[in-house]
Amino acid sequence: MANPAPKTASNGASTSSSLLGPESPLQLVSSRQRSYLSWCSEYLTGIPDFRGPDGVWTLRAQRRERTGKTISTLQALATPTHIALVELQNRGYLKYLVRQNCDGLHRKSGVLSDKISELHGNSNRESCKDCGKEFIGGMQNPHPSTDGPLTSKDFRAVATYEKTVRDRRTGRKCTRCGGALHDSIVNFGEALPAEALQRAFDNAQKADFCPVLGSSLTVLQQTSVNANAFVLQIPEVLGQRKNAKLVICNLQATPLDDLADTRVYSKTDDLMALVMQKLDLSIPPFILHRRLIIEMESNSDGHQMMISGVDEDNTPVTFLQSVKLAYNRRHIRSEPFAIDFAVLWNLVQNSRLSLNSWDTTTNLT
Repeated sequence: MANPAPKTASNGASTSSSLLGPESPLQLVSSRQRSYLSWCSEYLTGIPDFRGPDGVWTLRAQRRERTGKTISTLQALATPTHIALVELQNRGYLKYLVRQNCDGLHRKSGVLSDKISELHGNSNRESCKDCGKEFIGGMQNPHPSTDGPLTSKDFRAVATYEKTVRDRRTGRKCTRCGGALHDSIVNFGEALPAEALQRAFDNAQKADFCPVLGSSLTVLQQTSVNANAFVLQIPEVLGQRKNAKLVICNLQATPLDDLADTRVYSKTDDLMALVMQKLDLSIPPFILHRRLIIEMESNSDGHQMMISGVDEDNTPVTFLQSVKLAYNRRHIRSEPFAIDFAVLWNLVQNSRLSLNSWDTTTNLT
């Protein structure tokens, strides 16, 4: 990875003219032919960061209590930066995204699963170790016998069994095979996911423009030294190549500031607003897209209706609290949502299906 003549930044903070000039990063990103990789961490979502002036680890080191309002990853909404990156993905500019936070907001905002490496996991993503099926959670009550709105305590991104933090089970079952679902969070001292790291590294080698947005470019303090070095090599690949551009936008210093072609001390939303303005693109409003799948199966024993939710890339998503067919006495309050019946299909056509999510009830006829 060494380069005998690495690039160095000419100065510290960037001015508006350097951001808008003919050779500026804003000009470079406007070329569709370029492969655009983004490295992202904390945005202004209300979720506490780790290393900022009021970050989790900063407060812990200074033995201070947090002041001001914060929100959980379940309540957080995508920021203009999240939505701008999705728009750039959909327009063909953004080829790949590397994510250090585990809040899952990029997936929730519309980044496709094959275009992102979530190095520290996703607090909303679960997977079955038996069949390999992946699920997007965070909208499922693990205590279906209790009523009331979903809270941050309802979705446990770490083990519900308190024997040890190494127990990755979430307490939910796979709707395909019934196996135990496991979380994807990288805990302290654990190795970063090798496949996600390799995909990030491979895309960095192909990219010729990389904005680092809101990241300190460090990893979990108790992750291995080798993982630390490997993670830093990903944006460093672009910083050392003379035909590639590295832009770092963060309010605090990073280990790769000297390699950056442009160093921006600003909020990521402000920078991305300029990028979108340069591209003559608007940042659309955040709309959470989910699809409802209703399938019918028939055999000699009768009929079965299966109801499920999926994300935009067909990843199973749990957003239904219960399902009930009007003429059927059974009220299903947990997945899998399967209704068995023996009547003819024309009777079902005249029935009403009631779908109850955590914030709305929908009737289908």
